[in-house]
Formats: sequence, structure tokens, C-alpha cells
Amino acid sequence: MEATTPGPLAAGLLEREDVRRALAEHDFASAFALIKKYSGLSQNRIASACCLTPGKVSAIINGQQQVTSFDVICRICDGLRIPGSLLGLAPRDWETRPGQEDALPQEDGERPSTDEIPWRPDATVDLAVKLTRSDLVMDRRAATRALAGAAITGTTLLDPLEGWLQPAGAAARPRRRGRLGPREVEELEFTARAFRAWDHKYGGGLRRKAVLGQLSEVAAHLDEHQTPQVEQRLYQVMAQLAGTAATMAWDTGFQRRAQNYYLLALRASHAGGDMVLGANVLAGMARQMLYRDQPRDALELIRLAQDGARHVAGPRVRAMLHTREAWAYAAMGRTAAFRRTTDQAAEALTDAKPGEEPHWITYFDEAELAGTTGGRLLDLARHNPKQHAEAAATEIRHALAKRGPEASRSHALDRIGLAQCHFLLGDVRGAVAETHRAVDAARTTRSSRVRAQLGDLYPYTVGNSAARPVREARDRIRDLLAT
Repeated sequence: MEATTPGPLAAGLLEREDVRRALAEHDFASAFALIKKYSGLSQNRIASACCLTPGKVSAIINGQQQVTSFDVICRICDGLRIPGSLLGLAPRDWETRPGQEDALPQEDGERPSTDEIPWRPDATVDLAVKLTRSDLVMDRRAATRALAGAAITGTTLLDPLEGWLQPAGAAARPRRRGRLGPREVEELEFTARAFRAWDHKYGGGLRRKAVLGQLSEVAAHLDEHQTPQVEQRLYQVMAQLAGTAATMAWDTGFQRRAQNYYLLALRASHAGGDMVLGANVLAGMARQMLYRDQPRDALELIRLAQDGARHVAGPRVRAMLHTREAWAYAAMGRTAAFRRTTDQAAEALTDAKPGEEPHWITYFDEAELAGTTGGRLLDLARHNPKQHAEAAATEIRHALAKRGPEASRSHALDRIGLAQCHFLLGDVRGAVAETHRAVDAARTTRSSRVRAQLGDLYPYTVGNSAARPVREARDRIRDLLAT
């Protein structure tokens, strides 16, 4: 069922009291049965409209499977054109923009063909100009297309990145003379640090446009002929801004855009001769792959980062790379390798000293190590709660105690993870208390990652629906995700 097709429900069906009650209670077994009865739609037609398999619809109707995924609830709402208010959701796009097409084409051509872009500084500037120009003028429909775009994986992503290990090529064109001095560069560096702090505290949102505007300005300065020292520092500023733009785009849900900015950040760090910053960019790309269930691609990216920065990375950077490596092993179920690399991260971090490494890695401290380790133990605990859930909870509590709520995105992710640990341990009372804290923390950030993790917490609250405290916690999750 394409999104442009009108909803298939018969007129007046959604006015029936029994249908409205079933929808309000998320009793989809009754709702689907009533829809079949009164609309004449077949099981296959319902499945097609909701992007579900006929087998899943049959299992729901027969009471063999509950709808616990918030994403599936949204698909049912959109596929059958059920007003969001009947399911406790905010008004859907097709309600607020009647008559317009919701189905938009994939963002063909959105991602530059990086294997055709030479690893030259001037080519990097051109890429920055192209990305920021298209992003700053993106309208609502283009934003919807960007949300639909998936990140590139596999050899299509990995092969062009090998150029990062090679020396930068010479610029191919003459440029206008620039007059930027050290003081102006220091101001740009300070701004890049401030934007990074914004991202760490708030996530994506409207601040992303400010980062893109600054990135566009840096690209304009680099299009002029600066002194070699100024030029090198400008490329490093560009890399930091592009990395921040990448994480902000990712937090806003623009996966392909995020990957484009990561690629720009990698090329800018290469042009600026900063292999350690480049390794950090590759680690960010690896994290994106891990969130998209591509651990093998993530592991390749981490190994590329380790190869390039092996002789220049400080202890915090080495520790961070080890945790990303451990994350990939955990995702692949390789518990022994996960523990080995986690131990290597902790050992490397003991050598870290204040002020000896770049400012952008100072976030990686004991709290970050504990939070990352706890999150990966939680991944393992979903398959073996008895062995890993308590250890995961211990690490996450340590992270919460060390960093506090000022790092709002990380704080919210920790709270959500701890709530899941309590559910896995069978501690319903503790799980409910942590779920309320998680929702409170999630309200302080616009991060789509936080909302995705909150959506993963939602199913834990469904099986205990008879308990009023669990039901209240579930309603709070649903209310937040529906806005």
C-alpha cells in the first residue's frame, strides 16, 4: 500500500464505539477482527496496508502476538489512515497536509560519489560548499526525502576511504588571496568548540543550521589563498564542524546526510594533516554503522582508524577506539573479544593526563567508558539476562554518578538502559521508577537516537499491562514518542 493511496477503511467504521475502544486500548487483535468484519478487508489487504506480513496479522488476530513496537503502531495508523488521536498519537503528516503526497522518492544523488572525488584539499572545499549549500536551503519535502535515505554500507562505503592513509594531493586551481590571520582562526576554533558542546548537551535540532552556516564560512575562507599555517588550522576547524554537523544530522534522523558530513570531516582532517582527528571521525562513522546493525562494517572502520593513528593517538583516543571495537564484538556475540578489548580500553585510559590531548576527546573519561561498557553489556543481556544484566546495571549506574544530567543525551540514554536492565532482572518496581526518570531525561533533548532507544524500551512495558504503575509508565513513553 503506497502512502499516497487513501485509507481503505469504510466510511463510518471509525465512528463505531467498539472499534474506537479497541484502538484506544491498543487491542489490535480486536481492532483487526472488527476491521475485517465491518470493512470486508482481507487479512492480506490489512497486512499490505500496514507493511506487515500476513502471518503477523494472523498471529495478532489470534492473540498469539501482541503489538509492542511503537514503529508498528505508527505503521498501522498510517497504513489504515486511522487518525492519530484514536491511537494516542500526535496528528500524522497526512492529517495535517491533506491531498499532498506523502510518498517521496529516495534522495538519489544525495550522496556524492566519493570514489570520484580526489583526496585533494580544493576538492574537499568543493564538497563542503556543495553539502552546506544544499542543506541550508533544504525545504520540508527535501527534509522528508533526507529522512528516508539510508546510510551506505559495505564496500561502497569502505573502499573510497582508503585514500585517507595516502598523502594529500596538490590543489589544482589558483585561488584569490586571503587575509585571515591567527586571531580570526582562533575565533573560528573557539566557535567550533562551542558548537561541539551544544551537540553534546542538546543533540540535533535547529542549532544544526548555525553549524552549517559556520562550515560554509570556513569553506569560503579556504577557497582563498591563506598562509600554510592558517590553511592547515582552517581544515582542522572544518573537520570539527563537519563532524558536529554529522552527529547533529544523525540526531535529527538524516542518516545519509550524517554520513556525507562524516566523509567531509574525514577529508578535511586529511587535508589538515590531523590523523588523530581523522581517526575520531572514522570512530563516529563506525558508531553510526553499529546503530544500524552493521558491526562488520564498523569493525573495518575502526581498524582503518587504528592503522592510520597507531603512532600518534594518545591514550584517550586509543581507549575510545577500543570501546568501539568492543561494541562491534558485542554486536557479533563475541563475548571474549568484547571483554578483551574493554580491558584494553580501561588500561589505556589509566595513562590519560589532563591537557595532553585535543579538546574534542576530553569527553572520553571514566563515565563515558562506564556508559559505553554498560550499554554493550545490556546488548549481551538481552540474550542472556542472568549473566550480563546486573553487570550492565552496575556500569550504567557508575556512568550516571560520574557525569550527571548536564550531558543530557548521554544521561537520557543511560537512564533508558538502566530501566531495561531492571526489566531484564525482573525488578518491575525499579524498572517503573527508572522508566519515569528516563522519560524525564528524554524530554530535555531532541535527539532521535534517544527517542529510538525509548521506543526499544516500550515493549518491556507491554507484557505487564495489568499492573497500573507499568501502564502509567507505558503511557508516558507513548505520549513522548507521539509528539
